[in-house]
Amino acid sequence: MNTTGRIHSWDLSTGVDGPGTRFVLFVSGCPLRCLYCANPDTWHMRDGREATVDEVMAEIDRYRGFVTAAGGGVTLTGGEPLLQPAFTAEVLRRCKETGLHTALDTSGFLGARATDELLADTDLVLLDIKSFDVNTYRKLTGGELAPTLNFATRLDRLGVRMWVRYVLVPGWTDDPEAVDGLARFVAGLDAVDRVDVLPFHRLGAAKYEALGLPFPLRDTPGPEPELIRRVQEQFRRNGVAAR
Repeated sequence: MNTTGRIHSWDLSTGVDGPGTRFVLFVSGCPLRCLYCANPDTWHMRDGREATVDEVMAEIDRYRGFVTAAGGGVTLTGGEPLLQPAFTAEVLRRCKETGLHTALDTSGFLGARATDELLADTDLVLLDIKSFDVNTYRKLTGGELAPTLNFATRLDRLGVRMWVRYVLVPGWTDDPEAVDGLARFVAGLDAVDRVDVLPFHRLGAAKYEALGLPFPLRDTPGPEPELIRRVQEQFRRNGVAAR
């Protein structure tokens, strides 16, 4: 089987996309429209290029020695990898079969599309929980919160390790009550290793301009250090490792 998918690009990264140095594959297409999205060029599958799993694995193999020596592996991100579940599943399976650590970066919104087999080939899920307030989540992403929480609960039941990612956007995701609610939810999941509080930034603004799109949060500042520390501490007070 050599499934075909649509990909945007690939890159190498250290520290933010899973443990060690990672081969990061950006899969095209996403059902959400997060106001702070830094990669609007990955929204549409039509804008990606077609690639077979064999072609992807050939590229990964070029960096296998380097990635392995650096304690890393392969991370699928996007876009939203679960928009192309068959392609994503086969890449993960092939990586796992050859001994590479695998990570899946997802919003969890399409978590129902991930089969148990796909998740068995996933060593780590980087789960982006955009907000714990239902109304804020809908305004911020255009989607619903419940599928992500259901996916998190399922991952916990299956014992799939998770790093929860929480983008801190002043005026949007800094509400103390919502943060405490998320912290309590995450504290109840044994499979969560930590929460990464990621400060909002405007580094993707140039991409919006190039695409002729308005950047919805262009006037929103990044969070001050005190706010970042406050949110991290809220997670820690609930017994969750946060950084």
